[in-house]
Amino acid sequence: MLVAERYERIVQLVNERGSIRVTELSEICQVTEETIRRDLDKLEATGKLRRSHGGAVSVKEQHSETPYAEREIIHADEKRRIAAEAVNCISPKDRILLDASTTAWYMAASLPDMPLTVLTNSIRVATELSTKEKIQVIAAGGQLAQRSLSFVGPLAERSLESYHVDKAFLSCKGVHMERGISESHELQARVKSKMVGMADHVYLLADASKFGVQAFTHVANLQEIHTLITDRGIDELTLAQLKEKAIEVIIV
Repeated sequence: MLVAERYERIVQLVNERGSIRVTELSEICQVTEETIRRDLDKLEATGKLRRSHGGAVSVKEQHSETPYAEREIIHADEKRRIAAEAVNCISPKDRILLDASTTAWYMAASLPDMPLTVLTNSIRVATELSTKEKIQVIAAGGQLAQRSLSFVGPLAERSLESYHVDKAFLSCKGVHMERGISESHELQARVKSKMVGMADHVYLLADASKFGVQAFTHVANLQEIHTLITDRGIDELTLAQLKEKAIEVIIV
């Protein structure tokens, strides 16, 4: 494969998947990981993609939300493991908040039917929980974001201000060590920022591909997160930086 062909293939894969790891690109392109890292640096310099810890993420339509159907299949195994661990952090009679992420939906699907109060802005989370008789579901209203099947906007933000929860479970588009947590959609970011401020304990659910990524809109500083649940793809440097910030990290 010629260098130009390799560049084209890398950009194609990143745009198709949203993000991809160096190790995977190395196997696909049949070159060393160091060669792939140099390729990614050059492609980032020309604006074709954005580097992240251990790989690259797409810059295609970076200001808009990824449709829900696409998000369901991106890193699905990692998200399911993260969701299962998050469910273990919930106790009967907790008041919890679930955002509109696919990981939160996986949580809702696996939550046992026990006494809980669940506040959410997600249509899919609310629908999933509707069959569980012991769980009281409170849904925030507002403007429907069709890509994420969630309610956002001023009405959603005002409705959240009426509540306080024991635990909030949130995901995001990007986790940056200096710039914090971010989202691609401004209205979604504003809602999640409200959620962070209304919980005694904030859990961030983020697979390893999200680290090193700075999306369009700031949500919160990392210091506002109490516990991070992620997968085994997270690198040692990022782990050390998180520990310096006194954030509990659970790896699944």
